[in-house]
Amino acid sequence: MANLLVTGGAGFIGGNFVHYWNAKHPDDGVVVLDALTYAGNRSTLEGTTAELVVGDIRDTALVESLLRAHDIDTIVHFAAESHVDRSIDGPAEFIQTNIVGTFNLLESVRGYWQQLPETVDCHGVAPLAMVPDAVTKSSFRFLHVSTDEVYGSLAKDDPAFTESSHIEPNSPYSASKAASDHLVRAWHHTYGLPVLTTNCSNNYGPYQFPEKLIPLLIVNALADKKLPVYGDGQQIRDWLYVKDHCSAIRLALEAGRLGETYNVGGWNEKANLEIVHTVCALLDELRPRADGKPYKAQITYVTDRPGHDRRYAIDARKLERELGWKPAETFETGIRKTVQWYLDNPDWVAHVQSGAYRDWVQKQYA
Repeated sequence: MANLLVTGGAGFIGGNFVHYWNAKHPDDGVVVLDALTYAGNRSTLEGTTAELVVGDIRDTALVESLLRAHDIDTIVHFAAESHVDRSIDGPAEFIQTNIVGTFNLLESVRGYWQQLPETVDCHGVAPLAMVPDAVTKSSFRFLHVSTDEVYGSLAKDDPAFTESSHIEPNSPYSASKAASDHLVRAWHHTYGLPVLTTNCSNNYGPYQFPEKLIPLLIVNALADKKLPVYGDGQQIRDWLYVKDHCSAIRLALEAGRLGETYNVGGWNEKANLEIVHTVCALLDELRPRADGKPYKAQITYVTDRPGHDRRYAIDARKLERELGWKPAETFETGIRKTVQWYLDNPDWVAHVQSGAYRDWVQKQYA
């Protein structure tokens, strides 16, 4: 039995992880700490047994109280500002959440972890193996979830990013995540904190806020709005179905080597324009337009974002070699499940599209 603290667990990847973990380990305690910013949503956690605590990872007193009150032995750190466009428009929030927030979280966790016993004192009654819910220094884990964007951009024929690739972030978002990666590494090497880091490629799937490409396409298509494509649409990303990402995190927690970084990718390099046409074709099949026209008629090219990285690609062979992980979904199966989920959950989609969201989309893609 484990007690998890999941930061950012009401967001996209964090919320999917809570659902995944709850299904795999129904007896485990899960506490979600989420500030419920625009991208966090209570309804994402419906159907789980997780306890939601609304709060900020920078609040050290709150974090320390949660760690002690719930005997936390596992932390999965998703909480982050994560949208490149928003980081260009307002980088300060990214510095505060991703860097200062991760620092404060690490310090809270370090104080808690250092007071844990090395082993359980059973007074000669039972060995540690017979006290599975006991929290000790050796049983504790802190997993930091990061991104492939910290590695920078690749040319068309460059080899994919590995865990030893240079850190060369090109946006305020990726720079703030690179800084948080360095902090996590330093807290392991300096203080011995038992950490792991995962750097993932572009996630897609249920519960993704519709500022990101795939849900934005689905929402706009159904609303008979333009489907914005940056520049020439030939920016290449590696696409990872979110539940495959969750399974990789679970394996890393169970068997990953402490202090190590694991790249998580879907082995699905696709140009953005190919993604747009794939989504349009699926919507033509699953929810045809009333006028019979194809959804691709709504595609509109817009000015490219400043400093837009041309290509990301993840080499996930270390994760496969050491932990036996491979993605279960192909892009074809994953994207069909994703489009169908958005068609089947219009209430969730409508709920997250506040006036502020509509204003942002209008400003960004006008």
